[in-house]
Amino acid sequence: MAKPKTITLVKDFIIKASAWIYYHLRVQYYILGNQRWCPVCGKSSRAFRSFGVVPRKDAMCARCGSLERHRFSWLYLTQRTNLFDGIPKRALHFAPEPCFEGRFHKILQPNYVTTDLFREDVKLKMDITSMSFPDEAFDVIYCSHVLDDVPDDMRALRELNRVLRSDGWALILIPPVISETTIEGETITDPEERRLVLGDEGDARRYGRDFVNRLRDANFKVQVTEVLDLCSRETAIRMGLTSASGEIYHCTKL
Repeated sequence: MAKPKTITLVKDFIIKASAWIYYHLRVQYYILGNQRWCPVCGKSSRAFRSFGVVPRKDAMCARCGSLERHRFSWLYLTQRTNLFDGIPKRALHFAPEPCFEGRFHKILQPNYVTTDLFREDVKLKMDITSMSFPDEAFDVIYCSHVLDDVPDDMRALRELNRVLRSDGWALILIPPVISETTIEGETITDPEERRLVLGDEGDARRYGRDFVNRLRDANFKVQVTEVLDLCSRETAIRMGLTSASGEIYHCTKL
């Protein structure tokens, strides 16, 4: 008769093996096909995976983990910027996304700086509202879905302008706008309403279309790009570029 400890070990093995098989079968389901294509990793798949607190279909690439905004940004970077021209650039990347970090490092090393206020896996831990870099230190700045978490976003924008070189550019992304004017989180006290309006109870605000005015007030010249400015509707569908991709704000110094 088998000992209880042996039975427990066998059960644990079966559970772990079943979970491994289930996971890999799901991965195979998503990647075996060519209905979707990710410009970040350059690979096709049957579908993108669902993602989000309220799950969004066709959101996450099963191969590299890119979301809608990442695939939109990569498309923009390849079509509308000089990031890949081979000329050395000093770049600053806030809250680096895993699907980008390795690729950016390969292209930009050794002049690629990652930063975040709270994360430990970045080159420098730094507050976006008070950076220790000298004036005009960077050719490129990438800042995605960060400013909506910052209490004093205007101070952060002025800092971004300060450390950007006169001939440099910054790409700034925010969550998709839902109103004409920005909604400040401090005006909403009910936690459920905060989640509904802001998307995350801890966010400082939800930007409206007046975000462009904030960028201009921080002495940026702004060009706004939407998905269909870069590709056809059919191509957007294949890349999973939906309304969740938001808009890209290409900023240069005035």
